[in-house]
Amino acid sequence: MSQDADVSETHRTRPAFVAASTLLQQLHDGAPATCFTLEWLITSLHDQSYGATILLFGIAAAVPGVSLPAGFLLLIPALQMIVGRPSPAFPRWIATRPLPTNKLSGALNRAIPILKVVEKAVRPRWPMPLGVIRRIVGLVVLLLTVRLLTNPLPASNVLPAALISFIALAYLEADGLMLTISLVAGLIMLTVDIKILSDVAQEIVNRFGFQPGGLQ
Repeated sequence: MSQDADVSETHRTRPAFVAASTLLQQLHDGAPATCFTLEWLITSLHDQSYGATILLFGIAAAVPGVSLPAGFLLLIPALQMIVGRPSPAFPRWIATRPLPTNKLSGALNRAIPILKVVEKAVRPRWPMPLGVIRRIVGLVVLLLTVRLLTNPLPASNVLPAALISFIALAYLEADGLMLTISLVAGLIMLTVDIKILSDVAQEIVNRFGFQPGGLQ
């Protein structure tokens, strides 16, 4: 891509998209009878594949027993957003793996009514440059996903998964205001985690007397 094209994309704002609940309802209604693939999912989502894919994986990552595989899948679109890829792409062996449609339908049936309520507050506003905001969203989602995957405490996946889902929803709905709020909330949570880890490390140093020159 030329420099002029890259600059053009960076300053281009996203087109108007359908509401997330409508998009997911269309996905639900058009799903294959028994099995679906991630390849079909991304193709069905068209220009909204990043937001919708991260939203679905974020919702799944909040569920015990599913959070780890959903978290690892979240890493792929997050990294691809950072490098500026126009749409997510999964390795062939993942993209074509058959997945049960009833699991997808169950998740969508639970998510769509909630989204219809949330969408009363989330709507297109504060348009942002697509190229820039895509990379920022990818970076914050990546950091939150790493936190989700590395925290061993029970139910520690719920908060980062919820923030990832809300970031994806705001991005999907082209709501710059809510996207800004959710990104800031995610960064605050990460900052608090770093502070806690720093305090724990300092406590260990103080308790066991570790010094740069060795044990005392």
